[in-house]
Amino acid sequence: MAVVEEIKRVAERVTGRGRPSPDQRADSVRARKAHLFRFEDDGIIPNHPRWPLILYRGAVRFDDGLDPAAVLEDLFGANGWGDSWRNGIYDYVHYHARIHEVLGIARGRATVQFGGLKGRKLTLKAGDVAILPAGTGHHCLDASKDFLVVGAYPPQGTYDECTRSEDHARASRTIPRVPRPRKDPLYGTQGPLLTAWRRPRREA
Repeated sequence: MAVVEEIKRVAERVTGRGRPSPDQRADSVRARKAHLFRFEDDGIIPNHPRWPLILYRGAVRFDDGLDPAAVLEDLFGANGWGDSWRNGIYDYVHYHARIHEVLGIARGRATVQFGGLKGRKLTLKAGDVAILPAGTGHHCLDASKDFLVVGAYPPQGTYDECTRSEDHARASRTIPRVPRPRKDPLYGTQGPLLTAWRRPRREA
């Protein structure tokens, strides 16, 4: 899937087909409540010590004629979240200790467990957007055949992938140091992320 979607993305960028205009991009965003989920350190998956996972249900509307993945890429990119990719979600537990991540659902649906093996199972479907603070464990339990995710990252931070219990000690030190993004990947400077992810007093 990833190879096919990458070819498709390149073609869209060359031709402009399937990609939204700035007005179409803005019109695709719906105001939605931020659902917050907090996860404890389970000894293997650190999760984030202060900041919750944020989930926006049905926050993006996809118009006919536009590629849903392109819409999500452009929305995230307009708010400074880049290095985007198109794929599914790994079926093994992993997390990122040095960067935050946004997952936008372009097609299909899946059951994803967040927070590690002791975390919470959530059903994600097209139009949903989940923002994972560094350290948040996640893996896919089940997905429809057409399930497609667009992932992206804020400019601050460095991509990494942690899967082993041996990663825990190092990750526990780096996770709190990953800076808060300047913009919500979907709602920009007015997004709920800026309230839900409060800076420690020493950073204010």
